[in-house]
Amino acid sequence: MIDLNITWFLLLGFLLIGYAILDGFDLGVGTLHLFSKGDEERRLMMNSIGPVWDGNEVWLVTAGGALFAAFPHAYATAFSGFYLPFMFLLFALIFRAVALEFRSKEKMAWWRQLWDVSFCISSAVAAILFGVAVGNLVVGLPIDNQFEYTGGFFNLLSPYAVTVGLFSLALLTMHGAIYVYLKTEGALQERSRGWIYRSYFIFLAMYTVVTVWTLMAHRHMIENFTTIWWVWIIVLLKVLAIANIPRALHLRLPFRAFISSCCVIAAIIFVFGVGMFPYLIVSSTDPLHSLTVYNAASSSKTHGIMFIIALLGMPCVIAYTASIYYVFRGKTKLDSYSY
Repeated sequence: MIDLNITWFLLLGFLLIGYAILDGFDLGVGTLHLFSKGDEERRLMMNSIGPVWDGNEVWLVTAGGALFAAFPHAYATAFSGFYLPFMFLLFALIFRAVALEFRSKEKMAWWRQLWDVSFCISSAVAAILFGVAVGNLVVGLPIDNQFEYTGGFFNLLSPYAVTVGLFSLALLTMHGAIYVYLKTEGALQERSRGWIYRSYFIFLAMYTVVTVWTLMAHRHMIENFTTIWWVWIIVLLKVLAIANIPRALHLRLPFRAFISSCCVIAAIIFVFGVGMFPYLIVSSTDPLHSLTVYNAASSSKTHGIMFIIALLGMPCVIAYTASIYYVFRGKTKLDSYSY
């Protein structure tokens, strides 16, 4: 028999990994947008993600829908606790989309600069907010016996959560810089090499700080690592992927660097999921009030129906995503249809 609660925990993790990898480089490109030089380079950066950015965000919508259907109690608690941050995130994603569509509608310098700043700031804010949310899940939220959030907005801005937010920004900025290096050529490609090196070392520093802080202050995140031995293989592969990024960059192999960056993101989320399991939201007031894959789940019948739909739908989503990236492979060029 299949444990559908665990199955949906794994499927939710798969969707979040897909979103973090795909929309992650979108956010990274946006964060780096103002570091490019001149109108042509900025158009090239926008057009490098132009054909795929809206499709990438569908993975987030799908993950939200899966959470709502599979674990409705966790969905309700998370959205009540993170209400204001989610509103900020929503506005950040909206301004990113509007900046992409509006920037090149007029030729005035002030108009394009306005949307350039909007594109950069909204991308960076979204990247930070995702990390802050993860940091709060590690720390735990004040939840009562009715699974209701009892804290305020500033409870979500603990030093650890903010640090994880900055780590997320560094990770996605590096990921975006590698994507620009992969998709461009000439002066912009060379400039992106410098972005990769700088963001890589910032990422390493933040990764070390977050890892040590987690091991020292939140030891519940490593409890499952003592019983699930093969998870250490993923940890080792993550370290190798991190080390391979500068190696691939030195050898001028952008695709290998990008694949390594994708593996790093996937491994980080996987390790986070292992550390959290079986909890979805940990209560910082009383462990008995925590939400798990069992007490926050829908009925078995709902899980079963959703599982059948997922078996039919996920291959289509994956095939569609793969086909889009195949069609728009190669270096980014500007033409009359470009942003």
